[in-house]
Amino acid sequence: MHAMPPMPLLKRVQPSVWIALAWAAGAVFTFLIRIRLPGEEDPAVQPGVLLYRWDGLITLALATVLAVVGGRRLPRRPLTAMAHLLFASALATTTLSVGEIPLAQFLAVDLALFFVASTRPRRTGVVALAMALGTLAGFLGLRLLHGWNVGTSAEIAVGMTAVIAWLIGNSTYQAREYAEKSRVQAAARAVTAERLRIAREMHDTVAHSMGIIALQAGAAARVIETQPVAAREALSSIEAAGRETLAGLRRMLGALRQAEPEDVAPPSGSTPPSSGSAPLDPALDPALGLADVDRLAATTTAAGVRVDVRWLGEPRPLPPEIDISAYRIIQEAVTNVVRHAGTPSCRVTVDRRTGGGLSIEITDDGHGGRRGGTGTGWGLVGMRERAALLHGDFSAGPRPEGGFRVTATLPVPAPPLSLPAGVL
Repeated sequence: MHAMPPMPLLKRVQPSVWIALAWAAGAVFTFLIRIRLPGEEDPAVQPGVLLYRWDGLITLALATVLAVVGGRRLPRRPLTAMAHLLFASALATTTLSVGEIPLAQFLAVDLALFFVASTRPRRTGVVALAMALGTLAGFLGLRLLHGWNVGTSAEIAVGMTAVIAWLIGNSTYQAREYAEKSRVQAAARAVTAERLRIAREMHDTVAHSMGIIALQAGAAARVIETQPVAAREALSSIEAAGRETLAGLRRMLGALRQAEPEDVAPPSGSTPPSSGSAPLDPALDPALGLADVDRLAATTTAAGVRVDVRWLGEPRPLPPEIDISAYRIIQEAVTNVVRHAGTPSCRVTVDRRTGGGLSIEITDDGHGGRRGGTGTGWGLVGMRERAALLHGDFSAGPRPEGGFRVTATLPVPAPPLSLPAGVL
């Protein structure tokens, strides 16, 4: 189990802290531009008559308290927090002797707008933006009604910063929403793919074994009185096929019950899987592969349908997914011969000579024209999906001379080149 990485430092800071820092930065800037800094003959902005008086300082202190309270309420009650911050901005302006709400006093509001737009539904963000713009317009309108001077141009610039802050926050919200929808869709696709894979495994495992069991049971029923030894052998084969099928189902169910992947922490109180538990992916069970084709042929032959296996080319190691898929395609094709062809034999050819690929062919002389893939079974569909997942080719259909043919070509990646010793 891997530990979760710590969150970035900027994300660990609470929004209330950012709001307080933005308000403090605005207050410091307000005082700095109202004093004569080194290299200046006069302050950039003349301080108002109330700025350094006790009532002006008390007003600034009250505005600061409102801003801090608004920042603390922002995560739970965003619109109430916006009202506190907007009132604090207007209140702090009254001591500055200016005709508009300066940007320095609106910096905390802009930051709050970003947080609201990026974390709340769009309707809440739009209401917060309307409150901010309405406060700016109301401040100018109130001064105009009293006949005081107003800084309309500066206030328009402050309003633009509010709109930009909302746009950035809304874009962040949409990006997060899109990422969440994409994650949900990817998870749904993964679940669907996993269900299809499990369905293929269940079909391939159970259908073949049940076909063999049905043939052996029929043979045993016919000879149980005349040939008890042969009947006993058939029953033994039924037992072996049943045990093998049961073992495969247990492996599959064990994988499904595995609680979590390796890099996800299990739920509290749960017992971690033991080292002897089933592999997570039963499709890649190392016990199955082309090496088991001869055993599959022997089992099917013993059940009454002879399977002749022809190997072409030299054996070579194959990736697990290609090895198991090749085996499953052969197994399903042989199962279809047993169940539908009505023929005593079939031929399996595994060609490992083709450059960069593995070719498989299963042919029979049975009633191929009657099962051209139009039935309700999922055997041909599963084989075609297996080949498609590996970017291979698959075809199945009646042969002109009679019978049925299944072919599949699976590309095999080239092994990595080995460098002579001492080159690196």
